[in-house]
Amino acid sequence: MTLSRNLINGPVKVVNVGLDSFANNLTSLGVANIHVEWRPPANGDPHLVRLLALIEQNIDVINTANQKAINRLLEAQPKLVDVKLAGDVIPGFERNMILHSGPPITWSKMCGPMRGAVIGALIYEGLADNAEQAEKLAASGEIKFAPCHEYSAVGPMSGIISASMPVFVVENEAAGNRAYSNFNEGLGKVLRFGANSPEIIERLRWIRDVLAPALRDAILACGGIDLKTLTAKALQMGDECHNRNLAATSLLIRTLMPALVKTYPPNKLEEVVSFLAKNDHFYLNISMAACKATLDAAHGIQGSTLVTAMARNGVEFGIRVSGLGNEWFTSPAPYVKGLYFPGYDDEDANPDLGDSAITETCGLGGFAMAAAPAIVQFVGGTPQDALNYTLEMYNITLTSNPAYTIPNLGFRSTPTGIDVLKVVETGINPIINTGIAHREAGVGQVGAGLVRAPMECFIAALRRLAEIILTVG
Repeated sequence: MTLSRNLINGPVKVVNVGLDSFANNLTSLGVANIHVEWRPPANGDPHLVRLLALIEQNIDVINTANQKAINRLLEAQPKLVDVKLAGDVIPGFERNMILHSGPPITWSKMCGPMRGAVIGALIYEGLADNAEQAEKLAASGEIKFAPCHEYSAVGPMSGIISASMPVFVVENEAAGNRAYSNFNEGLGKVLRFGANSPEIIERLRWIRDVLAPALRDAILACGGIDLKTLTAKALQMGDECHNRNLAATSLLIRTLMPALVKTYPPNKLEEVVSFLAKNDHFYLNISMAACKATLDAAHGIQGSTLVTAMARNGVEFGIRVSGLGNEWFTSPAPYVKGLYFPGYDDEDANPDLGDSAITETCGLGGFAMAAAPAIVQFVGGTPQDALNYTLEMYNITLTSNPAYTIPNLGFRSTPTGIDVLKVVETGINPIINTGIAHREAGVGQVGAGLVRAPMECFIAALRRLAEIILTVG
């Protein structure tokens, strides 16, 4: 009785649940309150709630499958072991084939930057003398286009890989699988953003004839490079290994330099070292291949709801899920919100593009932004925003990776392993930080920013999971 009387006669104490606008109004009136973040499952969509409930009936099977997938992800030991030409080393690669980023797409539907990169690749391969011939050949049906992801490969932006392009070979020593990525050419006017002028083609040939052999000899002399350890160190030094790779690139050069000095002619060493030293993003492609090798080992486990790929082709955004085979679940690619280079704005931007979201899929990039507060100077926002993005991603992941820790969070492990069920249930879209390509071929990069993976992809995957459960009974 005394307690009730005190409650009635005491000052008002408010706990607000759900909409933060009520709490904001109370705060503006000077009323103390505690706001509790809450939203109904699947944003209150009754159909999705029923699907989640159906899947929940099989949660023991799903949990067992997810644990197996996560174990493979965490146990992965990606190691840079070689550099070879794509046509010589990627299994199933055909001489008339061009790999691209994102889910499958035909030449007629490709965006400007990807078409520009295809044109450049055909000229580079000597299959066309100019852009007009290259476009005609690309449209003829004689060139086979396929997603990098379906050939154990990844490529940033347009992701174009042709037969005589050198690729990094990364081997997951724990599972024995391999992944491949092309070379990073730097920022600005480069092939991956659709540039294909003569100087671009000349640089690609220099990479093939000079840089790639030099790095191959150095990597072999090193006995390979442990990428898990190198990435972990880079996170401690302010990288998130997607859009910021300054520390990782520096660590890579430091590792390779003693071998380069021994294996490469001194009179040619300067141009190789100068190229590496001027490209802060050189490690990006290697980081992507390491993530690809890690996630491919966790793919193909029946019943698992782990996302093993997020990728964009500039027209569509697609995801793949461990327990759903090689099926893509797609949605229109969103536009990136961010900071533009001088002279460019939203009107110049192409929709989201590239395989580089494999880093977020593996718990790096936007998921590890708390480790890289300086990245906001490149993609926009504040250091607190970077911290909040990482904290938010713990709500949609199955685990955290003890190999990768974040000093700003008391060395907490990075959120890792995107779960389709958690994404749909919480309504939280995975965050990705990425570059912005000009919508027209030949211009190149025009900025960088942040984008959310479309919820429609995860809802489509959820529906397929429910169909399988109903079919199996």
